[in-house]
Amino acid sequence: MKLDILAFGSHPDDIELGCSATIAKEVHNGKKVGIIDLTRGELGTRGTAQTRKEEAKVAAEILGVSVRENMKFADGFFVNDKKHQLEIIKMIRKYQPEIVLCNAVEDRHIDHARGSQLVSDACFLSGLMKIETEVKGKKQDHWRPKQVYHFIQWKNLKPDVVVDVTGFMDVKMKAVLAYKTQFYDPKSKLPETPISSKNFTDSVDYRARDLGRIIGVEHGEGFTVERYLGVASLFDLK
Repeated sequence: MKLDILAFGSHPDDIELGCSATIAKEVHNGKKVGIIDLTRGELGTRGTAQTRKEEAKVAAEILGVSVRENMKFADGFFVNDKKHQLEIIKMIRKYQPEIVLCNAVEDRHIDHARGSQLVSDACFLSGLMKIETEVKGKKQDHWRPKQVYHFIQWKNLKPDVVVDVTGFMDVKMKAVLAYKTQFYDPKSKLPETPISSKNFTDSVDYRARDLGRIIGVEHGEGFTVERYLGVASLFDLK
């Protein structure tokens, strides 16, 4: 299955928090989108790998993505090496996305920046003909995405691009809150974490409102880029 966009997140819920309104908008516009989670989030303070799996499935259905897979890398301990790069390359070649979305280049959680660099490196390597991979005995064709964009997470990094996601924040919030064990629940007896507070849940909306304000719309999601963006005309910029 060829996809238009393939989004990678180090943990189930990274995609939902970072770029799910953009994904929902592109799905609405007829694009085929897939999600790859690098780990099962098994080291998370709240919930378990199994609850995260169930929550991720619900969130994927809410977003309407074509596919969601989990690489089952070790949460907190995966590394950016040949072994892990080759597994990501297989996914890129399997789905041949035009655009790849991945974690923030810098963030509070060590898996985020590490996952960001791992996926970015794999996107480049995936285009090299002399790196041979196969899945189920079938040799894969080389493939390099046209663009790699990094969504913004805990840290308020300065975005290079802000996508107008007005009208899709309700879908995003439903996808985020599908992770019932992770986010604010006044009845929960689970330990508190930096993302389980009401303030954090509220911040998902008010940060999107702030980015939207800057570009003159209601809501926005920000991304950083790896290389210059080209346009045919200055009038293509909003």
